[in-house]
Amino acid sequence: MQSEDIAIKGENIKLGQFIKLANLAATGGEAKALINEGQVTVNGEVDTRRGATLKIGDLVCIGENCARVATDAGGDDDYFDEATANDDFDPEKWRNI
Repeated sequence: MQSEDIAIKGENIKLGQFIKLANLAATGGEAKALINEGQVTVNGEVDTRRGATLKIGDLVCIGENCARVATDAGGDDDYFDEATANDDFDPEKWRNI
C-alpha cells in the first residue's frame, strides 16, 4: 500500500475535506457516503466522523488508496479551502493549473 503526501495549510483539516483534497473521493457526497459506510480508516482505525480533525502525519485510507496529511513546507498555493470554494470547483482542473 502506497500513500501520497497531501500538503495542507495550518495544523489540521476535517476528514471529509481531506478526502476530497486528496482525491480519494470525487465529491463531498461521495466522501460522506464512504465515511458513513465505514470504508475510511485513519491511522488503521475505521472512522465514521466526517468532521473528525486530522493532524499532520495522519494516514487516511479508502481500500488500498491512501493519503498522508503533510505540512505545506513549500509555501505554495497547492491547497483547497472548502469554505472559500464555489460549488463548480473541479479538483482535477485546479490541481493541473
